[in-house]
Amino acid sequence: MKALVKETAAPSFKLKDVPEPSIRDDEVLIRVRRAGVCGTDVHIYEWDDWARGRCHPPFVVGHEFAGDVSRVGSLVTDVHVGDRVTAEGHIVDGRCLLCRTGNSHACPYTKVIGVDRDGCFAEYIAMPATNVWHLDDDISYDIGGIHDPMGNAFHTALTAEIPGATVLITGCGPIGIFAVGICRAAGASRIIASDVNETRLALAKQMGADDVVHPDEVERTVKQHTDGLGVDVVLEMSGVPSAIHQAFALVRPAGRVQMLGVPAKPMQFDFATELVFKGVTVYGVTGRRMYETWIQMTRFLRSHEFDPTPVITHRFPLECADEAIHAIKSGAAGKVIFEIA
Repeated sequence: MKALVKETAAPSFKLKDVPEPSIRDDEVLIRVRRAGVCGTDVHIYEWDDWARGRCHPPFVVGHEFAGDVSRVGSLVTDVHVGDRVTAEGHIVDGRCLLCRTGNSHACPYTKVIGVDRDGCFAEYIAMPATNVWHLDDDISYDIGGIHDPMGNAFHTALTAEIPGATVLITGCGPIGIFAVGICRAAGASRIIASDVNETRLALAKQMGADDVVHPDEVERTVKQHTDGLGVDVVLEMSGVPSAIHQAFALVRPAGRVQMLGVPAKPMQFDFATELVFKGVTVYGVTGRRMYETWIQMTRFLRSHEFDPTPVITHRFPLECADEAIHAIKSGAAGKVIFEIA
């Protein structure tokens, strides 16, 4: 089969013919139709410090996808050939304390497809049947293929009290833009979205933000719409140190900051002033709650109150991986996907 492979410990991917995956008795083989490209793939493509410390080539890249089941293992009873599916890309051990207490999204033994084992930028991928998530008939492969990053946005937003809340979203990459639409569908009273990129601010507006502003306008906008108190909830999606400080400055006392963005390096933080004396609750977001978040996604999509389609701006075949990565790095794209079949 054709697959995009991180072949060596150096920048770039290579499109290669590789063996079709075999499956165990508890796994299924999925024919990939669509695959989302994200910042993690850019890190691996560029072979930066994070990738060098985490990944071990060669392996097939990619962790966001949708497709059709083409084969099932002998122990699989609830997934069938022909099913339209996506899958949770975090493969957990199922036996540790975290998994057995409902916190498998934070399992310390997680293996991520496309990072720690072969991924989905390929014609076929093998997945544990327990990770498979069925798609409704009216959900396109495009939308099915971006459930992973949508799930991050749902996890970030819906572990806070959004109905009736004033919300600030700092960072309008695809996950931040998804979060705008989720907060709108969940009944936020006002959504303020901040970024430096006009293309992404326009997408945030399209997804339902009341105000789209540059970082230097955020303080004035927040104070104007919260009687000077600050927003109830901040979704920090950028990982930019100045935005993180702004998040804690502009959340109201006893408010909540949801942290998804990851700073590129350690940063200084005044715990007394920015956190403790304000009584702020902070929630660190990793992945998606398995499988509470997936249920929330499915129900929101069924309601038709949340439509992520506008966030998808670019589509490429696997042969154009360089162009796909460039589109993401240029800042001119929302969500980028590969059309594989």
